[in-house]
Amino acid sequence: MRSLHNIFRLGLKELWSLFRDPVLMGLVIYTFTGAVFAVANGVRTEVRNAAIAVIDEDRSEVSDRLRDAFLPPYFRPAPLIDLNQMGPAMDRGDYSFVLHIPAGFEADLLAGRQPDLLLNVDATAMTLAGNGTAYIRSIVQQELAGFLHSGDTDLPATLIPRAWFNPNLHSSWFFAVMQVIGNVTILSVVLSGAAVIREREHGTIEHLMVMPVTALELMLAKIWANGLVIVSAAVLSLLVVVQGVMGIPVPGSIGVFALGAGVYLFSVTALGIMLATFARTMPQFGLLAIPVFVVLYLLSGGVTPLEAMPEPLHSLMHLSPATHFTSFAQAVLYRGAGLGLVWRELLIVTCIGTVFLALAQSRFRKTMAAAR
Repeated sequence: MRSLHNIFRLGLKELWSLFRDPVLMGLVIYTFTGAVFAVANGVRTEVRNAAIAVIDEDRSEVSDRLRDAFLPPYFRPAPLIDLNQMGPAMDRGDYSFVLHIPAGFEADLLAGRQPDLLLNVDATAMTLAGNGTAYIRSIVQQELAGFLHSGDTDLPATLIPRAWFNPNLHSSWFFAVMQVIGNVTILSVVLSGAAVIREREHGTIEHLMVMPVTALELMLAKIWANGLVIVSAAVLSLLVVVQGVMGIPVPGSIGVFALGAGVYLFSVTALGIMLATFARTMPQFGLLAIPVFVVLYLLSGGVTPLEAMPEPLHSLMHLSPATHFTSFAQAVLYRGAGLGLVWRELLIVTCIGTVFLALAQSRFRKTMAAAR
């Protein structure tokens, strides 16, 4: 009981120190409000307002039909340009796509010669290039089928796609929730590590060393205090910003997500404390923390699918708690999974967190002993 009392009282001190730090509190508030809104509305994977031009050397009915098929909001109005204008325009980045319709295209099409259309793509924007090419291919095929009055009669079967969990394929639905999930990782490392650095910079770590508390009690106090702030901010962000302001549905249980986030914070805040023991100042801690949470965020499976990674990296990332938490959060928040389906991820995160906590405790104890 004495140990629990110490952890509770030290945690209250951590909360008071955090609330008195305007920079960190401003970071928490912005990260779960403005950053979520900006990323959800600014980052898009679907084609929207893409710049396309047409080189029409055929000047036929079918070429006019193809040009008029590129409509907003997917494409901007497609101007006609000459072949010698294409190179400079692509170099300047004026157009992402240039469709070249050769002379005699309609005549060859009606004669059954299967003429070629050339689509020039600016692949510097890879997502737009890939998705836009698929859009344009589909549009061209539909228009040519309509022109030839072939419809779907040549197809042996009809494919009817049904998108689950995001019926209209809105990227904002994905990025808003993923930003909240990613922010949990980033702030867990930053706040817990900053708490240790703050003790050293303010000279209060010497006070803690003469108190009848252990290194584990100090660590657990920092973990529950910072974890409470982060989980509360994440839940409020989902309720107020994602669901309230942006109108994005979250079909899963936010309570189950909060439980999983609390378990996840147990491991990631321990990692932040361990990193802080290697740094003497806040800038040094920042240099250590940035590569860590960037790797955790980018390779957790939320931004890059795990299946697309090389096999050694794919296996290595299963040792990261962020990978299992991302899988857990996506299953709960996107697909409405309950504890019965995601308990394995929580168990794995708990095991990894125990290892991180043991390593952090060992390092933290050595740091306090060296400070004596």
